[in-house]
Amino acid sequence: MAGCVFCEIVAGDTPADVVMDEPELMAFLDRRPVFKGHVLLVPRVHVVTLPDLPTGLRDGFLAALQRLATAMVDGLGAQGSFVAMNNVVSQSVPHLHCHVVPRTKGDGLRGFFWPRTKYAADEAASYADRLRRTLAAG
Repeated sequence: MAGCVFCEIVAGDTPADVVMDEPELMAFLDRRPVFKGHVLLVPRVHVVTLPDLPTGLRDGFLAALQRLATAMVDGLGAQGSFVAMNNVVSQSVPHLHCHVVPRTKGDGLRGFFWPRTKYAADEAASYADRLRRTLAAG
């Protein structure tokens, strides 16, 4: 869809640190992560909200979320993960995306206030590589 940054990432027109690249789905690092390793999972087709997700993509989407949540622990050493999705309200990009955020007890995340951080130069590529390798091994 013209003007959708996630569609541009899926098409390869906008660079991203991709951690999962599958025929129907793609996952990449959030540019403004809550914690380093924060990933966004998107369907390749332009879908705005969860209710719009075609039935044929639903199971694959959930399976990919499970794999990403596991990769947070196995690949990044997190104790767990936070998985969240907005539909319309607070949805910063009108393309369905699910956040998968690595979590560690005492990390400071409280409720739905999501403080953001930044990657140092070339640090994002290292996180993406660790997650890709973990997903490939799993």
